[in-house]
Amino acid sequence: LRCPGGFSLLNLFPKPTKPNPIAMVEWTAAERAAITAIWGKIKIDEIGPQALARLLIVYPWTQRYFGSFGNLSSSAAILGNAKVANHGKVVLGGLDRAVKNLDNIKDSFSALSVLHSEKLHVDPDNFRLLGDILTIVLAAQLGSFFTVEYQATWHKFLDVVISALRRQYH
Repeated sequence: LRCPGGFSLLNLFPKPTKPNPIAMVEWTAAERAAITAIWGKIKIDEIGPQALARLLIVYPWTQRYFGSFGNLSSSAAILGNAKVANHGKVVLGGLDRAVKNLDNIKDSFSALSVLHSEKLHVDPDNFRLLGDILTIVLAAQLGSFFTVEYQATWHKFLDVVISALRRQYH
């Protein structure tokens, strides 16, 4: 549509740019820096076991997925359980993969999504619970370093990871 003077109404509505078909989300430079900074402060051997133990204590119904882990009958038993601690480290190792693949988290987690959905039959709501617990543990460990802005970015990061893990669910 041309108006007098050669002006086109189509110029008022620019063509949308195509999103990156591989990426689930676009990260700003500040978000990338925040995720890297937070991850640089995380001690996998401490935070992973604490987060998983808290999940099992605060949400005891999640224990049903860990029947082979032995005694989970009390908080003390869970906190002292070597299998819980080891799996907490494994979970944080998975997040390490996400940090290293920010532009392709979905594909990086496709095998884990299939495993948790089709073999382990984990309720996908538990991913959100673990993410919330992990954020609480991080806030306690990192103190004033874990600013509101960092927390917002961390939450966005976990949302992307959780979305990737839930991908296989129908």
